[in-house]
Amino acid sequence: MGKYLIAGLGNIGAEYAGTRHNIGFDVLDALAGKHDVRFSVERLAEMVEIKWHGNVLVCIKPTTYMNLSGRAVKYWMDKEKILTEHILVIVDELALPLNRLRLRPGGSDAGHNGLTSIQETLGTNVYPRLRFGIGNNFPRGRQVEYVLGKWGAEELPLVRIKIEKSVELIESFATIGIERTMNLYNNLDFEL
Repeated sequence: MGKYLIAGLGNIGAEYAGTRHNIGFDVLDALAGKHDVRFSVERLAEMVEIKWHGNVLVCIKPTTYMNLSGRAVKYWMDKEKILTEHILVIVDELALPLNRLRLRPGGSDAGHNGLTSIQETLGTNVYPRLRFGIGNNFPRGRQVEYVLGKWGAEELPLVRIKIEKSVELIESFATIGIERTMNLYNNLDFEL
């Protein structure tokens, strides 16, 4: 039994809604929807608390924009007195194909500005993160447009399946821990 901070990364504003870079927001919206709760605007983030099998999931969607995500994560960690190993950050991942999810207890920021900000603010790269594969199907020099672009119609059915699985993964992380959850999800290839 414990308290967890689930941080879904993204950018605020209608122009970013439904983009690959905002998948962290979309996963948390699905988690909140499943538990029939609504986000409220709080300090540095939209926030909602979910009670799950005796645990409390403090879910945040930082309103600081991606590059300053660390400010919101640190603020809510301190405010709610949450241990670093009880954080789970959800981000888009270019280096993973669209059909994969990868849960890790730590690691490099891999050039992801949100993870860079969190690493700098926390002073460590050892905190759990869920990398949501978005693939890298873009022409050379078009990475920014791809990441900030909306999902293609042919991608959306698979994205929806992975969002649903990500919600299950978060619940699993909070109940059976990171090691067992990694064993359940990291080797799955998601298909339609």
